[in-house]
Amino acid sequence: MSEQNTVEVETAHGRVSGLVGEGSTRFLGIPYAAAPAGDLLFAAPVAPKRWLGVRAAHTLGATAPKPPLGGRLGEITSDPDVAGEEWLNLNVWTPDPAASGLPVLVWIHGGGFTTGSSAVPSYDGATFARDGLVCVSFNYRLGVYGFGYLPDAPAPANRGLLDQIAALTWVRENIAKFGGDPDNVTVAGESAGAMSILALLSRDDGLFHKAIVQSGTAHLGQTPADAGKVLKAVADELGVEPTAQALAGVDPEELLKAQNIISADVSQSPDPGKYGPSTMASCGLAFMPVVDGDVLPRRPIDAIADGAGSNVPLLMGTTTEEFRLFIVTTVLVGWNLPVLYDKHLKAYSVPAGSWDEYKKGGTNAYPRDAASGVACALLSDRMFRIPTYRIAEARATDAAAPTHLYEFGWRSPVTPNNLQVKIGACHSVDLPFAWDTLALPDSQKLTGPNPPQALATALHQAWADFAKTGQVSWDAYDTTKRPVMTYARNNNATTNQVVEDPRESEREWWDGHPATS
Repeated sequence: MSEQNTVEVETAHGRVSGLVGEGSTRFLGIPYAAAPAGDLLFAAPVAPKRWLGVRAAHTLGATAPKPPLGGRLGEITSDPDVAGEEWLNLNVWTPDPAASGLPVLVWIHGGGFTTGSSAVPSYDGATFARDGLVCVSFNYRLGVYGFGYLPDAPAPANRGLLDQIAALTWVRENIAKFGGDPDNVTVAGESAGAMSILALLSRDDGLFHKAIVQSGTAHLGQTPADAGKVLKAVADELGVEPTAQALAGVDPEELLKAQNIISADVSQSPDPGKYGPSTMASCGLAFMPVVDGDVLPRRPIDAIADGAGSNVPLLMGTTTEEFRLFIVTTVLVGWNLPVLYDKHLKAYSVPAGSWDEYKKGGTNAYPRDAASGVACALLSDRMFRIPTYRIAEARATDAAAPTHLYEFGWRSPVTPNNLQVKIGACHSVDLPFAWDTLALPDSQKLTGPNPPQALATALHQAWADFAKTGQVSWDAYDTTKRPVMTYARNNNATTNQVVEDPRESEREWWDGHPATS
């Protein structure tokens, strides 16, 4: 069919037309909520006004305001900007709008709650539509606009989470018109998107039926007091009061500059005394969901441990060297003495003696011949792997639904630094594989040329199978054998095998430690 053939679908807010392509039809930039402008800037999302006629859903919608990705990180990852006020929009790819009962995959993008969007080229939902799924992706408010704590605002906290709830509600009410089954919805997300899913899971709203959680943690949630410290720092940088009224009058570009300065200070010079211990509890992010007693009643790990979301099957993964992305792309890659990392380890409540314990690991799972390698291994476990295991352990005995774990170990040869240190199996390197979009130039900025297609085929198939059926080819996690599907074990792209209790001694090192309990 011609790329310009169109199909029309009636939604709850008006009729839209999508473009028919090879194997799927795409509808882009559909508003799921009104533009968050004026009085709605810091308010909960509200339904968009119904439009007359047919709205052309042929191009990506506006992205939420966000700072540019600078430095070496910006060289290897893409974060497009699309201008406009209607940030709260979504995209749908469907094999056939006239079908019925197709499984649905909804993507929640990552980016540390301050960057990212559904416009990232690698997130091309046509790859899932090709496999018989209706794929949805959406944008949500970020940074101060989405997660800044503003007691005087109509919605004081978690506006980004409220946006996500609104998008999932739109899916429940509209996706049947695109061929999807509203009773078979899987949410998938990475990094901040994965953390968002765990926050939503802890609410137990029933808006989704399965979840794929990549590189996430449920050990997150700022207290209102700590979130207020971060917001005040941004306001002080701008020279205004830390209120919704004052910040609404600040030029967005100026606000983003101030937000970026404080975010960098939180991550690069972590100080629990300055920004609060709960700010350091999850990867040192300046902005994240706030445990406000309303939108997020409890810290997600605590609610999940008590059974929240226990009927939702989980597929959870990490990369082997998550934290390399945050060290190898920054000045930290040149820190060659263990003492230089002390401030970060203390801020993240890493147990005393951990450095020596992880240095013993040699080069078996990570390159640890330099201080940066030991730091990467240690912080990868502290921030991602161990928190992921804690969720699986909490659900292993009493949950009605299974939890399956995997690890992605293929090492990218890209060297985003002057020391020629590879990013390896770092945070987010797995995404072009999961989406099966390795051929895109944007993907190869992160993977390098000629990444292994067989590995993408395997991981993408696992995601698609799980979204369809809630099942994968390996056993659910338990606390006896602890099976973990390991993709590209020892960097061999053709060796995907189940490993029981990988790096057991290092997993046990964290047992009983408050930071990961």
